[in-house]
Amino acid sequence: MKGDESDGRSIKSDETLFAIVESLRESEGAGVTELADRLDLAKSTVHKHLVGLERHGYVVNEDGRYRLGLQFFNVGVSVRNQFEVYHAAKERIDQLAFDVDETVWLIVPENGMGMFLYGVPRSESFSFDSTIGNWVPLHANSAGKAILAHLPEREVLETIDRHGLPTRTENTITDRDALFEELERVRERGYAVNYQEDLRGLHALATPVIRDGRPIAAVAIAGAANRLTEERIEGELSEPLLEAVDDIELRLVYG
Repeated sequence: MKGDESDGRSIKSDETLFAIVESLRESEGAGVTELADRLDLAKSTVHKHLVGLERHGYVVNEDGRYRLGLQFFNVGVSVRNQFEVYHAAKERIDQLAFDVDETVWLIVPENGMGMFLYGVPRSESFSFDSTIGNWVPLHANSAGKAILAHLPEREVLETIDRHGLPTRTENTITDRDALFEELERVRERGYAVNYQEDLRGLHALATPVIRDGRPIAAVAIAGAANRLTEERIEGELSEPLLEAVDDIELRLVYG
């Protein structure tokens, strides 16, 4: 019984720690009192966690106002470097972005969501730095649909049950049957498209990176809707995208 109580306290303490970190991330810094009020916690509890985070370099105290420290960036870079697909894809994505003169992304799935792991911006870059490291729902963008199309139906259903099909724009697919019909078209076409389903004014196409029969990532070309027309996607962009992903898959196998 005592063990269960101890485990419960430990879990609660962990949840409090993560809540403090998330609050600091969202607010870009705060004082102890501000955090305590925002999270409905005792100031002593908040201070204790902040002291521990500061000791390990995860927060910085600037005259009583705390912000997240660069240790998080250090950890993030280390995590990205653990993904073999990042190293296999980086150089080829750089070349693809140069060839098509559009933004190119590498998106990796985890826990039913997709993260922008790497990208090369076009010169007009739209908040590019704020996109790297962001999570996106898989159903609402080309890379996510490319990944979902090559997962077993059971896993797609589990993803839907876990995250739903939230609306991003008026063009987002929010019906389960419509999504499965779209995923069938993705498999037939060889790539997925996104016509302002995630962001208004943005079109994209993507194809999955397959390893051992499973999609481990997707590469997407994205740009303004007036440039990435359906005709250009089909006639000019799909072939170089598919060729780039073929090269990435070969690099994963042969190094």
